Amino acid sequence: MSQPTVVVLSYGSGNVRSAVRALEHVGAQVELTHDAAAVETADGLLVPGVGAFASVMDQLRAVDAPRLIDRRLAGGRPVLGICVGMQVMFEASTEFATEAAAGAADAPARALAPGLGQWPGTVSRLKADVVPHMGWTEVRAPEGTVLFDGIDGERFYFVHSYAAKTNPADLLDEGPTRLPLAAWATHGEDFLAAVENGALSATQFHPEKSGDVGAELLRNWLTIL
Repeated sequence: MSQPTVVVLSYGSGNVRSAVRALEHVGAQVELTHDAAAVETADGLLVPGVGAFASVMDQLRAVDAPRLIDRRLAGGRPVLGICVGMQVMFEASTEFATEAAAGAADAPARALAPGLGQWPGTVSRLKADVVPHMGWTEVRAPEGTVLFDGIDGERFYFVHSYAAKTNPADLLDEGPTRLPLAAWATHGEDFLAAVENGALSATQFHPEKSGDVGAELLRNWLTIL
């Protein structure tokens, strides 16, 4: 069997080499690039994300990623978002670019930074005694999951202060398409740890930093490519 090809989207997000190495470790042929042809034709696309939501969105727009992601998903070609790469799949976030928000007198108090809008819902700051949430936390996976096949109830590595907290399936009409499957974790409150929705999957945690269970999740993702 030939190796599946995966593009890790290169757009300025930090610490992507660990994702490249993790995917290579589980059997993928990996390219780190934002070249449009490579992004469109790869078997899988991984969208990493580190930093503030609005800044990540600016960086994604700079390499035409919103259009490229839309085209892949319209064609049923798998995409996996990680950390802020998951958050930007939602409609908006209460976290906006630090330069625009930190001390700008005219910055709107409740401004929302727009996301890619692949799923309904807003990302917001975790309500917990300690933020950021940093460390290993159990993930509760749904029935019928592909990502968590054989690894339900395991602990994964998280580093984040914001998260989506509403299951997008609760905000969508069932219609003819399959509703998203949501996995949950808790830090101060319940939040979405992962979502699977046809060709689009995403994790709030870092599978590439989650040891053997993270590697198994990436292997599971490769099975749908």
